Amino acid sequence: MSYMMYAPTRVLFGAGQLNHLHEHAMPGRKALLVISSGKSVRENGALERTQSELSAAGVQSVLFDQVQANPLKSTIMAGAEAARNNDCDFVVALGGGSVMDAAKIIAMMAPNEGDLWDFVSGGTGKGQIPPNAPLPVVCITTTAGTGSEVDQWGVVNNEETREKIGCGGLDSLFPVLAVVDPELMASVPPRYTAYQGFDALFHSTEVYVGKMANLMSDMVALTAIENVGRYLERAVKDGGDLEARQHMAFANTMSGYSMVTGCCTSEHSLEHAMSAYHPQLPHGAGLIMISLAYYQHFVDAGCCPYRFVRMARALGMEEAKKPQDFITALKLLQEKCGVAGLKMSDYGFTPEEFAGIAQNAQETMGGLFFADPCDLPQDDCVKILEKSYR
Repeated sequence: MSYMMYAPTRVLFGAGQLNHLHEHAMPGRKALLVISSGKSVRENGALERTQSELSAAGVQSVLFDQVQANPLKSTIMAGAEAARNNDCDFVVALGGGSVMDAAKIIAMMAPNEGDLWDFVSGGTGKGQIPPNAPLPVVCITTTAGTGSEVDQWGVVNNEETREKIGCGGLDSLFPVLAVVDPELMASVPPRYTAYQGFDALFHSTEVYVGKMANLMSDMVALTAIENVGRYLERAVKDGGDLEARQHMAFANTMSGYSMVTGCCTSEHSLEHAMSAYHPQLPHGAGLIMISLAYYQHFVDAGCCPYRFVRMARALGMEEAKKPQDFITALKLLQEKCGVAGLKMSDYGFTPEEFAGIAQNAQETMGGLFFADPCDLPQDDCVKILEKSYR
């Protein structure tokens, strides 16, 4: 029943909201504008529009365009150096979850000397507290996947140690302002719309069945699940369906709030280890690959049966009466969205890696295992990976 709620981000939600960015007070006068190393925000005009909005607000901007799909520690350090060298006093993220994650951790590192892993808890991190407050952050999300625009975490890959870990967690890393404009998401290709939508879904399903669930997290998690169940298929099939895009954008932000009010479970630990081993794997795709076996483990263990029934109903199976119905509803949604046939082998995975991946998940992000609805030993993690492999 108990919960702690702290969500200080001002959110501008709705179609066309990017056009109003200049009307709001900026937290500084010179921004490091962080985008991905890809072309999308350049080609769809979002970058030019954002630069224009910042200029109209009286803000200079310096472009940093090096962020990968799975942000690397070396990229974070380069971004922090760019912010320092250009005397930037805040950071603006324009992109999806990877860009927003990277921007937040760049903002943390810019005023602090040392290596990022000095301030990481878990794995080989030293667990130190950054002595200086991070730069303020503004997030403009162009995808509906992570909810990173309203939380205080960023996930980073350490390419030297093959660790992918959530970093930050400071109250001062909550973005001061977030723009959630579904128009910016209309150009996301169907496959990535599906990957991102399932990422948003699993944030909320994990929170809903996890031990940290509470009245507040239940409310936002179920709302996110319901919106994904009703609108993800439509958004995948027609990217220009603005109603579907708006509801998926809302589900995305709710999934962020679900993590603020609750806690993800080991599904995310396992996938982070998977994409630490194979960084070319899109995060959402990895989650989809293991999801059926992962949730089947807890259904078979008899964990929180009513919650699985409730999630099945939220996904649209109104007549659901047994926990297994959630697995059926989840599988059906994956089929409708064209992602049921994803293969680990297409990304270079081999079964010989599974024991190492399972160990990596528990050593680097073992804290999420404590939120699982019941125990998930390392041997069972290996079995989940084995059942998911093709």
